[in-house]
Amino acid sequence: MTKSVAIIADRIAWEERQLIQAAPALGLAIEWVNDESLCLGRPDSSRLDGYDALLLRSRSYTRGGLIATLAEEAGLPVINSARAINACENKAVLRTMLRSAGVPVPEFRLVLSRSDFAAALEEFELPLVLKPVYGGMGKRVTLIRDADVAQSVYDYVEDLGHAFEQACLVEPFLAGGTSVRCLVVGDELVGAAEFASGGTDWRNNAALGNSSRAIARDPDVVKIVNGVLDVLGSGIYGVDLFRTAEGFVVNEVNHAPGFRAVAQTTGADVPAAIGGHLQELLA
Repeated sequence: MTKSVAIIADRIAWEERQLIQAAPALGLAIEWVNDESLCLGRPDSSRLDGYDALLLRSRSYTRGGLIATLAEEAGLPVINSARAINACENKAVLRTMLRSAGVPVPEFRLVLSRSDFAAALEEFELPLVLKPVYGGMGKRVTLIRDADVAQSVYDYVEDLGHAFEQACLVEPFLAGGTSVRCLVVGDELVGAAEFASGGTDWRNNAALGNSSRAIARDPDVVKIVNGVLDVLGSGIYGVDLFRTAEGFVVNEVNHAPGFRAVAQTTGADVPAAIGGHLQELLA
């Protein structure tokens, strides 16, 4: 019997189209449901009647966890879990959970005010990275190389951001120019690609179109990915790692990962892997 899955998202991008197109061959019926059309809150969540599972791919930094929480109350299987999504949406919470479990993460300071920012500048040597607690795709991540511009940079945080946008992390700049994106489906590392910044943009984020290459299955990478899964549970994640002299550290975990770059770089059949994972959950 064909299982019906709703992709809950604010828009349809390449990844969602690939999943919808591949669904019939995988024994699934997948369709998009706009995350702005649900109006959840009733325990029976009647607006989601007819779906066997929900695949949360909202790119909003707050919607995914809220929707997953209410959908789980209604008894619907949700991928990823509300607990995992809520953790991934908040970089400070995620890093604290991982660090407490022994998974290596970069050193950081939570910055909620200019006095916090000044203290972080004293604790760390330049260059530093200032990034929002809530955010992704490399947006509003700022490299601060010079002390004389640091306070001017923070002016923009104070004056242009709303309260939750003013919650930031400050961390040392881990120079080296590359990061590793690991795509996880279920409990398996489906593919891993190394991204290098190009041109004048120092950020090595896949969403910025930087160069990439497939990397072999590295035992150190697998160990860290397994540590992340021990904390968050099985699911569909983009685990971003930085290389350091001491080994890999987890920069962030994306609960609704774009997988185009990893799929095209590694040749991994990501829709088939996700379809198989959904079938296992719904068996």
